[in-house]
Amino acid sequence: MNIKIELIPVPVTDVDKAIDFYTNKAGFNLDHDHKVQPGLRFTQLTPPGSACSIVIGEGITTMQPGTQEIQCVVEDAGKLREELIAKGVEASDLETMPWGIFTRYTDPDGNKWAMQQINPEQQK
Repeated sequence: MNIKIELIPVPVTDVDKAIDFYTNKAGFNLDHDHKVQPGLRFTQLTPPGSACSIVIGEGITTMQPGTQEIQCVVEDAGKLREELIAKGVEASDLETMPWGIFTRYTDPDGNKWAMQQINPEQQK
């Protein structure tokens, strides 16, 4: 049986500020932004090419902002780093490990993102 991860909660303090960051700086697509009722706002964003989305909002999770850590796989960590920096994101220097090349950044609340370019030798 296949199991697919579809939605990951990311705790934030300011939903509108987070939407701006994820859409205008990190390049995510805004899929939904619904105020269901007072205290419940559901906002779903998806990285380009991903089958898994994140959800931010009000009343979504009891996690504290800044506690989520997510790792994604990208084709070219160096190119992505340049794009992030051009949009004002403080992306880390590239770090090469035996299992890939990484750049990292945090959102305005301190949630951590690791972007991994798979080591081409591992893809053989």
